[in-house]
Amino acid sequence: MRDIAFLVYPGYSLMALAIVAGFEVANSMVDPQPYEMHYVSEKGGPIKTSAGLMLETEMFTDKPFDTLVVGGATIIAPSTPGLVAFMQDAPKRHRRIAAVCTGAFVLAEAGLLDGRRATTHWMHARELQRAYPKAQMDEDRIFINDGPIWTSAGMTAGVDLGLALIENDLGPELAKAVARKLVVYHRRGGGQSQFSALLELSPKSDRIQAALNYARENLHKPLTVPDLAEAAHLSPRQFSRAFHAETGQSPAKAIENLRVESARTLMEQSRHSIDVVARQTGFSDRDQMRRAFLRAFGQPPQVLRRNARLESIDIHGEADD
Repeated sequence: MRDIAFLVYPGYSLMALAIVAGFEVANSMVDPQPYEMHYVSEKGGPIKTSAGLMLETEMFTDKPFDTLVVGGATIIAPSTPGLVAFMQDAPKRHRRIAAVCTGAFVLAEAGLLDGRRATTHWMHARELQRAYPKAQMDEDRIFINDGPIWTSAGMTAGVDLGLALIENDLGPELAKAVARKLVVYHRRGGGQSQFSALLELSPKSDRIQAALNYARENLHKPLTVPDLAEAAHLSPRQFSRAFHAETGQSPAKAIENLRVESARTLMEQSRHSIDVVARQTGFSDRDQMRRAFLRAFGQPPQVLRRNARLESIDIHGEADD
């Protein structure tokens, strides 16, 4: 059995506890239960979360756990000296340490992110990078595994991190079964972007939304302005004006963003060649797709695919140890 300790403190975000659900479900599906869960804090006793819920905790000690998970707070504040000291010694006692959302700040304060790749909620990533320049922040990742240290983006990304940890421990099939029981799509890959092109566009009218839905379902086609205007039941001129007014982007830029997002997912989660991915997502050729990737991510498609594969090796390789 693996002991999982969730370290909490006053103001701890209730959403950070979403990661617990995966371990709870895994326990209901495996006999004997693979996890024993603990909730620990500096002084023990009841801890008031950001939502006002009181959570009963044990006082943390030198007891070793298989995994220590630090969640984030709604309002970021300096950790107490006792908490920092506890975290500085944590790598000596625990096999792996994970942070959900702004819990990464707690790890950074203790120096655990020095020289390591990490992520956190996109709204706070640059703040963490400025405060702790030795950390190698990537603000556009769902989660990152660097050795014994795991970090995730904010909010629901903790669920993805939990599923990745379960996959690391018990294999991909069990992790998929847990995801199905949670009624979530099987965990997003760590390399998946925290941003969504459609969410960023946020059109206000049903007509523009209909055009975007049409575009997403037909990315392999040329998708001209007249095509999109027809889907929106507007003239091309009316459509172009309305589209820019509602999204702040031109139709061409928005379609490129949708193509890039879809192509990145295919690059990271399939074995299709670059030429096939380019063709399936509507780029004229691999060179056009490469230029679009450089504009969007600052890296070519091959680098993003390689990083995703290295991350997969980290997760599954440790599971085979």
